[in-house]
Amino acid sequence: MIMSKLSMLKRLFLAVVFAFPIGAYSQSSDTNQSNAHFLPSSKPDRIILNLSENPLEAVGVNWRTDTSQHTSKLEFAIATAGPEYREYTQLLQAKTEMLVSQQDDEPTIHANYHQVKLSGLKPGGQYVYRVGEGENWSEWFQFAIPEDDKEVNFLYFGDAQNEVVAMFSRVFREAIINLPKMDFTVYAGDLINHESADFEWGGWFDAGQWIHATIPSMMTPGNHEFSKNPPTLTPHWNAQFNLPTNGPSGLEETTYEVNYPELKIISLDGEQIDESPIYRKAQRDWLRDILTTNPRKWTVVTFHYPVYATAPDRYHDKMIDYIRPILQEFKVDLAIQGHDHAYARGRGFEENGQMDYEKGTVYVVSIAGPKMYDVKPDKWMDRKAYGTQTYQWIKVKENVLSFKTYTALGELYDSFEIHKDSKGENKLINQIPNTPERLQDK
Repeated sequence: MIMSKLSMLKRLFLAVVFAFPIGAYSQSSDTNQSNAHFLPSSKPDRIILNLSENPLEAVGVNWRTDTSQHTSKLEFAIATAGPEYREYTQLLQAKTEMLVSQQDDEPTIHANYHQVKLSGLKPGGQYVYRVGEGENWSEWFQFAIPEDDKEVNFLYFGDAQNEVVAMFSRVFREAIINLPKMDFTVYAGDLINHESADFEWGGWFDAGQWIHATIPSMMTPGNHEFSKNPPTLTPHWNAQFNLPTNGPSGLEETTYEVNYPELKIISLDGEQIDESPIYRKAQRDWLRDILTTNPRKWTVVTFHYPVYATAPDRYHDKMIDYIRPILQEFKVDLAIQGHDHAYARGRGFEENGQMDYEKGTVYVVSIAGPKMYDVKPDKWMDRKAYGTQTYQWIKVKENVLSFKTYTALGELYDSFEIHKDSKGENKLINQIPNTPERLQDK
């Protein structure tokens, strides 16, 4: 009888172990149970492609497993019209690091993050890959490298931040459904609300699902990716993303540049510009240096805190004082920003204490999630919107940069082109739809 009870207890223990792997998390509650699908397992999840410094030659790949998967691999091949690519695959060992995270009422979560830089790619090539180890593999994903024809198409999203899987997902997915295939996506910070809330990060990955694994992305951090006193970037950032490290020391994967044949796109760490005199100077010096020797026709910069906000009382003085002069000096074409939860687009060039709203860098602020701020008319704005979730399609080809803003319904809300002449001078052509602006009731 005693042996029978011991046997029953042993079976019960094994059942619990297999149902809840040791080390995945350390506490439980009703909230945690409802988010159990965000916990790591032996099967890879949170698979994402990130842009490399040279996106026609390489791409970064990241994914997550539980800690039972001490190692993981990436298998890839040149894509074929049928399944024969499986006969010609290459296997790469991933670099693995453990992340232990806990925030607020979430459990302590132990996970392994794996990354590979996939290099030796060719312009115009199509590739397939999967990630995993042993019996635990993802599905095969397919992605393409743009043709080296000097045309680039990409999406830009403002803050997702709140209720990401519930409310941002439709915006992201509608953009993918409604537009031509994009070469990459840009996120202007505040991807989530609480910097180390693993379930929130799970929601962000869930909103994009397979799209993250097939269209490369780049992101710049917002203030909600930092803890305070002192401002510290969440450990999730470097663990789960595989972004360029070609910026200033100490700002790896937050301040960096990506170079296409005719387009340079730059990420600046807005929170460190705001909070750290040392990193502010480092970014200004670095930005000036890479723009001084910039041979590319088009330059786009993304950062979280906007130079001009969607209300005059929300301007960001440090971005105006320290970053705007460099954008003006080097004739940066476009600045895509977040933080101010509304939509606005326009120009504002300061010279000798006077403002000119008909020249200079085009500044855009947008919001992709459901949290909204009020909008107040301002001289710099050509188009504005309140309470409107948007996505933006940017196309660069030869001497024209085309910019189109769509609402979550897929309706064109704003549009303009920048035409660059042989001397590098820009002419902005507004193509604003003949529809009323969406503004709050007075």
